[in-house]
Amino acid sequence: MKKLIIFICVVAFTANSSAQSEKYLEKVKTLDSTIKTLYEVISGPKGEARNWELFNYLFKPEAKLIPTGTNKQGIHIARYMTTKQYINISGKWVTDTGFFEKETARSVHKFGNIAQVFSTYEAYNHNNKTTPFMKGINSIQLLYDNNRWWIINIYWQQASKKHPIPKEFLPKQ
Repeated sequence: MKKLIIFICVVAFTANSSAQSEKYLEKVKTLDSTIKTLYEVISGPKGEARNWELFNYLFKPEAKLIPTGTNKQGIHIARYMTTKQYINISGKWVTDTGFFEKETARSVHKFGNIAQVFSTYEAYNHNNKTTPFMKGINSIQLLYDNNRWWIINIYWQQASKKHPIPKEFLPKQ
């Protein structure tokens, strides 16, 4: 009986994982669709829930989201978060505030099944705003497993007067 219960649980889990895979697979088939989905899933108007299931689906389970910034002592630091930690820390804020992150330029380097993408972004609190409240670069590392793209890490830094976005990472005029 115990073996039957374990077998049923394994089949149910596999069926659920397969259903989720089928549900979102088209969103991670190409590098472009994966990056596009990343920006779309965290963006939305104030009060609109985000699809955190899809957000998690983009990432390998061990993936990290790594924002950087300057601490009170003036030292530039990195903070390492899992997708769950990111959702717990930022999820309420993006929903309560309204948050639209838009890619403005992209630089891609690929070798075999890995890719490194520098994705320049602008962030707005409302989709109709013309002046971003924040700009920066997302450094996104990805892996293609011969079936889909997985985000391995996202490492980012906001632009500032001291660190403006370099010309090579700005939109082509």
